[in-house]
Amino acid sequence: MKILLLGEYSNVHWTLAEGLRALGHSVTVVSDGDRWKNYPRDIDLSRRSLGRYDTLRYLIDIQRTLPKLRGYDVVQLINPVFLDLRAERILGVYKRLRRQNGKLFLGSFGIDKPWVEEGVKPETFRYSDFFLFGEPRHTPEVEEMRSTWLTGAKGRLFDYIADDCDGIVAGLYENYICSAVRYAGKLHFIPFPINHQNISPRQPHPEYEGIRFFVGVQRGRSAYKGTDIMLPALEALRSRYPDRMEIRVAESLPFAVYQQMMDSSDVLLDQLYSYTPAMNALLAMAKGLVVVGGAEEEHYRLLGESRLRPIVNVTPSPGDLERQIELRLLLPPDALARLSAQSMEYTRHWHDHVKVARQYIHVWQGS
Repeated sequence: MKILLLGEYSNVHWTLAEGLRALGHSVTVVSDGDRWKNYPRDIDLSRRSLGRYDTLRYLIDIQRTLPKLRGYDVVQLINPVFLDLRAERILGVYKRLRRQNGKLFLGSFGIDKPWVEEGVKPETFRYSDFFLFGEPRHTPEVEEMRSTWLTGAKGRLFDYIADDCDGIVAGLYENYICSAVRYAGKLHFIPFPINHQNISPRQPHPEYEGIRFFVGVQRGRSAYKGTDIMLPALEALRSRYPDRMEIRVAESLPFAVYQQMMDSSDVLLDQLYSYTPAMNALLAMAKGLVVVGGAEEEHYRLLGESRLRPIVNVTPSPGDLERQIELRLLLPPDALARLSAQSMEYTRHWHDHVKVARQYIHVWQGS
């Protein structure tokens, strides 16, 4: 098959492309590399700034690229907002892609209209980006999501593409549950892909007997990701276990530099408000790090996993964070080695990029 993957989130499409190529398919990945993360791509569509000159240059790049994006058997979009443009402009690009290619699928891998639409209802999740212990959250990120996806142009763009496309693929439990409310007939769940062949394992550090905790901070998104709660909780624990803990923080680093810091760490704290480990957590687990973050039983049931519980699941409470890290990582003498081995087994079983690519082919051919 000839496959076009358009847009990027956390290396999902590039890793999927590697799996598809291993199966003999022809794949083109077009993206901006997920901005500063700078993930690999075959065709670069990056917008340098919102200035007039860079905007004009970006529009010209899109027009020059579109004639090349024809004749594909399958096109998959990372999100309705698959270009760094206003939603009104993206709709015209979508219609052209639809005309000049075969089947078209929409990825549901993070923020989109169903996620916001269902997430703002307090009964959907016990906690989420939108509710914390029954109380609405009013961070700037949450308010922006409400306005743009529920009543704005992004929401209208989602409606058009979701109704028109051949299928929707969800990569997280939350996306699957939210999209199933309206799109169950064309919705599929496929785990995120991880290419273990390209992964460097966690590096031992015999010079330091404690546990190295690693937190990645995205500038301006601390409250959304939960690092505003995670870091103080770690600091409180370190005051009680000063010889057992080291805290390492990476802020908005390119992917290659970020990985180097991850490789010399033992534990990753990630996605406090999630029920599901996403690409960053899965990459860490494949390296042998233990993840502290979202891993509720609902996500294990969706996968069909009844044995492995490699993730230290926490709720968005400083007290729960400290308690779970202490009970599951700091006090048991063999916890780090045991959970590290489980993490690698888990990602190899559920997230192997070739295995995941086969699931995509099955969905694409059957829809």
